[in-house]
Amino acid sequence: MKNPFQRLRNEPTAVAQPAQPIVIVSGLPRSGTSMMMKMLAAGGLTPLTDELRAADVDNPKGYYEFERVKALDKGDTSWLPQARGKVVKVISYLLQYLPPDETYQVIFLRRNLDEILASQRKMIINRGEDPDAMDDARVAEMFTRHIDLVERWLWSRPNVETLYVQYHDMLADPETEIGRVARFLGRDVNEAAMAQVIDPNLYRNRQLATAA
Repeated sequence: MKNPFQRLRNEPTAVAQPAQPIVIVSGLPRSGTSMMMKMLAAGGLTPLTDELRAADVDNPKGYYEFERVKALDKGDTSWLPQARGKVVKVISYLLQYLPPDETYQVIFLRRNLDEILASQRKMIINRGEDPDAMDDARVAEMFTRHIDLVERWLWSRPNVETLYVQYHDMLADPETEIGRVARFLGRDVNEAAMAQVIDPNLYRNRQLATAA
């Protein structure tokens, strides 16, 4: 009589496949996250976006945002499974609300703080608001503390891999930086198409010290 508990030698076994990681593009506002999203889309990754926020004078190439990301801190995480294997933009403040039951590859954009502040000031002016209401020194101090906390959080998460990319380096040496991104992702991407996305003419708030 056949033992019902004995598995045949050649009988295939079902092996659960791990879920694909979610690629996250993050950083401070005005740090180049929209550019990176467009680059990755050109390279072959599928962006998770809803196109609710249209391109404008501050971001003429588009924002590549997904509105539900903004509710992460309110517990709206049910959409994350549909982001597996795709790329989605998450501002740095909201990274801490990503649930631990997913795996993430985070590409974190860094940019000179003076350039970020200058870009934000121009955005305020374009919106018809008073730029003098913005205290650059206070905002810079807040951003510095925030980035320190975010980097500590990223380092401590076993389900998160992080690649830091300098905005200036991406524009100055795109071939090298795109290669770093491709190796980090561990997948085939169209590096030439990614490079074509980079438009140095949009580097409008260049800090002379870093651009030299």
